[in-house]
Amino acid sequence: MTSSYDTLLISRPANHVVQITLNRPDFANAFNTQMALDLVDIFESLSMDPSETRAIILTGSGTRAFCAGGDLKERYGMSNAAWSKQHLIYERMARAVITCPIPVIGAINGAAYGGGCELAAAVDFAYVARGARFAQTEVKIGIIPGAGGTQTLARAIGERRAKELIFTGEVFTAEQALDWGLANAIYPIEELLPAALQTAETIAANAPIAVRQAKLAIGRGGGMGVSDGLAMEIEAYNRTIPTEDRREGVAAFNEKRPPVFRGE
Repeated sequence: MTSSYDTLLISRPANHVVQITLNRPDFANAFNTQMALDLVDIFESLSMDPSETRAIILTGSGTRAFCAGGDLKERYGMSNAAWSKQHLIYERMARAVITCPIPVIGAINGAAYGGGCELAAAVDFAYVARGARFAQTEVKIGIIPGAGGTQTLARAIGERRAKELIFTGEVFTAEQALDWGLANAIYPIEELLPAALQTAETIAANAPIAVRQAKLAIGRGGGMGVSDGLAMEIEAYNRTIPTEDRREGVAAFNEKRPPVFRGE
């Protein structure tokens, strides 16, 4: 992970919490090739060394847009080969977010269209600003969601609803996102990041190995039958037994004090 990026702002607003801000406000935070590369780098770097970071907040700069999707000005006139080559980077970006072992909280501060909606669906859960809008608009320009949207959106809101939204490309509201399960809560824009940070700090105060194993069990188990999912859960559970954090949690409970988890 580098200390600075061309298209991202990286901060640590609290202990063990990293905030990643999409930072192309003049382009509605649309991701170009460089932003995709930057997101790959930051998420893969955090994933390879999760000891210091226990929660991630993903948001956009400004109040107009979280992310308008892929930058179509950059893509204008691209050859088929160039388009496919660029999209390989977008695919890697989506996988880096989706497979990150650290909990990722979306703070969706504005419009999330196309790939921006895919990013909103790729995080573990999302808080959204009142007035935010969402859409999977790809069919309107002759493609389909290709950064995970056909998979993550369907898992978040159900297959039939996802089909309707992806086939039509129609815009939906923050309230609909909440009703359908894409959003966990709606906040006024000035309360959005504080709410996300409060939740991130709550997660960061818990045993980080246990949180990561819970995320693993939920994520992998969701693609399995119940029996296999239960086996996956026990495998993840067993990884927490020999940890110092498990011993610290039990000791703190019995000693009536807050636990101090070290991720060991």
